[in-house]
Amino acid sequence: MTVQDRITQDITRTTLAVLFIGILITASVWILQPFLTAIVWAMIIAVATWPILLKLQKVLWGRRGLAVAVMTIILLLVVMAPLIAAISIIVSRVDAIASVIKSPDAFAVPPLPEWASTIPFVGRRLAEQWQYYSSLAPEELAAFVIPHARTVINWFLAQAGSLTTIMLQFLLTVIIAAAMYSGGEKAAAGITNFARRLAGQNGEEIVMLVAKAVRSVAVGIVVTAIVQTAIGGTGLFISGIPAPGLLTAVVFILCLAQLGPILVLLPSMIWLYWKGEPLWGTIMLIFLIVANTIDNFLRPMLIKKGVDLPLIIIFTGVIGGLISCGAIGLFIGPVVLAVAYTLAKAWILEDNGQLPVDVKSVQPDLQR
Repeated sequence: MTVQDRITQDITRTTLAVLFIGILITASVWILQPFLTAIVWAMIIAVATWPILLKLQKVLWGRRGLAVAVMTIILLLVVMAPLIAAISIIVSRVDAIASVIKSPDAFAVPPLPEWASTIPFVGRRLAEQWQYYSSLAPEELAAFVIPHARTVINWFLAQAGSLTTIMLQFLLTVIIAAAMYSGGEKAAAGITNFARRLAGQNGEEIVMLVAKAVRSVAVGIVVTAIVQTAIGGTGLFISGIPAPGLLTAVVFILCLAQLGPILVLLPSMIWLYWKGEPLWGTIMLIFLIVANTIDNFLRPMLIKKGVDLPLIIIFTGVIGGLISCGAIGLFIGPVVLAVAYTLAKAWILEDNGQLPVDVKSVQPDLQR
């Protein structure tokens, strides 16, 4: 056999091998497609809460099974239950919101309180706009409001149709996360060996970076949203705002979406002043300021413990994930972009012998 024949044979063998591997990967992704979202989310949860599992295992006499059971219950009560409850409350009130919007009284704009026009910088502009809308007939105001309200209502109705699917995805995520907790060391070793096979020592270091990025972003977003919701919800309940449970659920969703609680708390504060309750309005203002500003230092502090990520990466990931994957995308989107950003930064700094985070600080957790 000539050298040319051997080269041709090697090219044919390599081409067929690559083609077969590509077909196998495509078929595997196609079969796993219904479970991919739950698998990705379960991986994020498992990586983010792995240190908690290890500490819990030490407390429970070193028994992994008990630790996995407790972590599963915690996931159901602390993470999944509030999110499902928030979506359920919002969806269950869609019909009531629609009936209110259709009512003629919904389009009657009351007179603007006198104190509102004295607000520095914005008072005059606010008074002019308020006067314009209050001068419109109910039919004219309805023609302006209804198209926008209908869009929002239709979105909520679409979410109602997929509520069962979301709950099933949540349940499947918890089950997969429990399985990952049980065999986390083997999975981490397999991923590390695969990365080392692809890129040597750098591959192993990149796995450490990815783990820390996932952990930091997940903890930063979720913990910040819970703290903001707790503060805002407390203000809503004690100040006597109508439907505080519904509004707290909306606050939680808005905080996860990185929009903040101001979209709910500010109208609530204005409503209290307008109803002639300045004391409760001032109390709501205090809760508004605390809830809306605490994320400016809490979220960066939590995230920067692991990786240094620009806020635009988190915001874009949350909004893009929400549009692409629904409610679950609130978590998956920022983590995916954070991992991509971390890998790109590690690759850029590789020639200088630098890494975007301290790998040694996460290595012990992954090796255990």
